[in-house]
Amino acid sequence: MILPINIYSDDILRLKAKPLKGVDSEIEELIASMFESMHNASGIGLAAPQVGRSVRLLVLDLSYITEYEHEKPMVVINPYIISVKGSCDIEEGCLSVPGVLGYIERPSVITLKYRDEHFEERTREFSGMLARALQHEIDHLDGTLFVDRMEKRDRKKIKKELDAIASGTVNTEYPVVAPKLAKVSKQA
Repeated sequence: MILPINIYSDDILRLKAKPLKGVDSEIEELIASMFESMHNASGIGLAAPQVGRSVRLLVLDLSYITEYEHEKPMVVINPYIISVKGSCDIEEGCLSVPGVLGYIERPSVITLKYRDEHFEERTREFSGMLARALQHEIDHLDGTLFVDRMEKRDRKKIKKELDAIASGTVNTEYPVVAPKLAKVSKQA
């Protein structure tokens, strides 16, 4: 089932997601829906908060990128970055911040401890686009968006776009959750 993507001004994107204690049929359904939603939106990664679930779960599929065509799609549960090396400044985008791009500096290599779709513990080193995509999605689990990591001067340049998204002026090829606009209170 394709789930709508929560966008920039949604409060759930600012929460620290709760760890999962296991994988049951409900979580398996969520994982399948997250992959379907991510592919429908032409994304390479999606975190559970982006589809309205504040749990420490993300999915990745970089296989459509030539140098990652043999990389299997990943399910990452309760990730924890053990160590980082290097640094790389690359342009990023996000399904929750449609139409906005920005350069972000991140470590180029990470060692990650996580649980897979069977809830088995794994530790693995990632580099390149895999490391970047994992860090981007883990940020979502911690309530951080890529625009929060942009240089202040660069963020000022996209303020109009962010304000437009927050006000509900957004055009996407995939379903999104409409931003919650200020409620008008009725006075008696």
